[in-house]
Amino acid sequence: MIFRIRRGHGRFKRDGEHARFIPRVPWRESGIAKFESAIPRYQKVLFYTLLAGIVLMAFFLVYERTQARERLAAQSDATPLEAPVLTGTESFTLDLASDTDGSVTAAQRQIALPMEPSVRARALLEKLVAEYALPNSLHPLQTGAAVDDVFLLQLPIAPPAMDGTAQTSSSGSDGELAVINLRSTFVNDHPSGVEVEMLTILSMIGTLHANFPQITQVRFVVDGQPKETLAGHIDLGRTYPAIDTTVEAGRLQPAGEP
Repeated sequence: MIFRIRRGHGRFKRDGEHARFIPRVPWRESGIAKFESAIPRYQKVLFYTLLAGIVLMAFFLVYERTQARERLAAQSDATPLEAPVLTGTESFTLDLASDTDGSVTAAQRQIALPMEPSVRARALLEKLVAEYALPNSLHPLQTGAAVDDVFLLQLPIAPPAMDGTAQTSSSGSDGELAVINLRSTFVNDHPSGVEVEMLTILSMIGTLHANFPQITQVRFVVDGQPKETLAGHIDLGRTYPAIDTTVEAGRLQPAGEP
């Protein structure tokens, strides 16, 4: 008897002189198919739901990580919206402190600074602190940005109006108050000690006085907030008179005091 076997329904396996036909097991009867059929439908639905949730969560985490990085970059970016207009190189005076003899000496430097007065004052103080970060500095300080802003306010400062808006004095005979907003990183890294702290304050006040004669008073804040001392000794809650600190350091007193 001759059997006609359709192609693909099985295969012959030789066993010595005899050949044995092994039928092909349909897919639905294979082990994998039996395993899949053994999984309940609700478990399949739960599995694919969890898989979709994991994928969505991964996309969400990547998105949030990107947004957080952009927010941190925006906070640390202190670049002004408009680039400051620089003048040509000019000669400016820096009152440089020396820890060796406790003196403050005026020195001339050629610097190109912006035109706007408050930005100009900030750049000048940053240049002063940069001098202290040099290897052979006589008043060594940590490198890095020290001054966040310098605000110039016309004196006398009038009280706010009834509607809450700020008022400026009509008379400018009392000069300007310079509010120096120091960075907390600079303050935290500043050496502690009466003399070293006083020399830093003196050099900043003297530098502003030498280059901005309209400034008559100076105050210090840290990250926009009042702070008691610079590094544990020199008072930052005072309003200092803007004076020539190279010759009148002994007269450094709060504004309004004898």
